[in-house]
Amino acid sequence: MDPRHLELLRALDERGSITAVAAATFRTPSAVSQQLKAATREFGHTLAEPAGRGLRLTAAGRLLAAGGRDVATAIAGVQADWEGYLGEASGEVHIAGLPSALSYLLPRALRELRETNPAITLHTTDVDLAEHEFAGLSSDHDIVIAHSLVSRRPAGTDGLSVESLAREPIDVALSNSHPLADRTELSPADVVDVPWIGVPLGYPFDTILTSIEHITGRSLDVTQRIRDNRLIESIVASSEHLALLPRFTTPRGRGLTLIPLTGVTTERWVVAVMRPDTARRAAVRRVLETLRTGTGTATSTATGTAEA
Repeated sequence: MDPRHLELLRALDERGSITAVAAATFRTPSAVSQQLKAATREFGHTLAEPAGRGLRLTAAGRLLAAGGRDVATAIAGVQADWEGYLGEASGEVHIAGLPSALSYLLPRALRELRETNPAITLHTTDVDLAEHEFAGLSSDHDIVIAHSLVSRRPAGTDGLSVESLAREPIDVALSNSHPLADRTELSPADVVDVPWIGVPLGYPFDTILTSIEHITGRSLDVTQRIRDNRLIESIVASSEHLALLPRFTTPRGRGLTLIPLTGVTTERWVVAVMRPDTARRAAVRRVLETLRTGTGTATSTATGTAEA
């Protein structure tokens, strides 16, 4: 049994097309097709069938793809043991994640890795997606920093390793001159009659706005839906709009006030999402340790700022 065929089926199961597998493995689609034909001959069963513009694995293909994941996990375990024997975690670790979490997780992690683990090279990609889309990034990145307001495990991460890094409050942001700016906390009834800057539908912060509407029985006036927090901050600071922004990384002193919202769930889980085999790598485990160190510092700093 050729383990390369198992890895191919695993990749097809995760990526859904020969073209996507070819792009991810730096091969031509023709080469991937030939390998799939070779795997089909070896196992003597149809392993994949057309599905729209891609491929869907048959029951036999899915069974072997699961075996491919088991093999990858076993190899990663041996690699982790070997790195432990050598006494130093090393290699490249690729991270993708939402900027609002990376901005307080990453700087300290990079600094600590430079000082303690120079053999680890960290590559970072910033992305801002709907909650269910983060899981797909695990095919191309070792660690995906995702978030959810509903559960520690973001939607779509079944079968993946998920580890909590932080819990972060989401506050109501408003300009310093807003009539509500002198309040110490706000309730859904306080904020239902003012204009809002929201996030795209399907993004975790939108669940808070939905909760406000459910509790009050009234629709919010969401005039804009924007991804970028810096742009949201600029609009809010110079208008009567409210918005939801994360407490740890929203800068103070730029015309903004952050006020806690009561009566609804307003904390998000910030988590690391990984493939099970990737999660066993010693270098990945070390990076996770440094990311958690950063959350402790960010939490204590943010709490001090809020209390002041």
